[in-house]
Amino acid sequence: MANTGFLSLCAYGRVTGLAVEAGAGVSHATSVCLGQTWREATYRLGVAGGFLSSHLHSLLMESPNDPAVLEALKKKTVIQLKKQCCYVSMDYEGDLHHRGYRHPARFQTPDGHWITLDKERFCCPEPLFQPKLLNESSPGLHHLALQSLQKVPDHARRDTVGNIVLSGGSSMFPGFPERMCLELNTLLHSTGCQIQVMANPERDRAAWAGGSMAASLTSFQHAWMAKGEYQEHGAKYVHKIF
Repeated sequence: MANTGFLSLCAYGRVTGLAVEAGAGVSHATSVCLGQTWREATYRLGVAGGFLSSHLHSLLMESPNDPAVLEALKKKTVIQLKKQCCYVSMDYEGDLHHRGYRHPARFQTPDGHWITLDKERFCCPEPLFQPKLLNESSPGLHHLALQSLQKVPDHARRDTVGNIVLSGGSSMFPGFPERMCLELNTLLHSTGCQIQVMANPERDRAAWAGGSMAASLTSFQHAWMAKGEYQEHGAKYVHKIF
């Protein structure tokens, strides 16, 4: 067992940095220093892929598309639709209020019907940055990333800011890295710090890749925890070992 934020950093060849994870069930912003996770600098967002798929289906049900076709959509098809057609807007309000800024897309369902997506394309992933759209009171993922950075001790903050990595399937939306970079630079404008965000093309599997890399190190053998230790000390002991 290991922290997925740390494993995501490993996939980028880093042991210090900030991992911004947007997965299927949950999203996180986690700061790590020399392989040690700062638990007080870890923030959770209850908006992720599964919620966005449901959100997309709800948005489509309000669109001009045939309701019978939409109601018949299977979960697997909605996920495929989301991955193939949706993107993160660089100017959400502008795209929302100006039709000329939008780029509609068409999607053919497995049974041969066509669905047209308009504003649904960029409205679907927007709750990652504006959770209030899903009635979530939490700040957006970029704000959580900033809060995580602010919790990092001064001596480690510069290295952490210089190694911001993205991971998870929900970070794969076109425009997500650029929007995250834009939002963080806006939030940190007063500091004069120019943020760069690393986005590996295979970042949807970053935690798994990092786990493979970490487990292959000889030093990893000294981080094993025996079943007896777990039974004696309980679940919290995992965080002390790893």
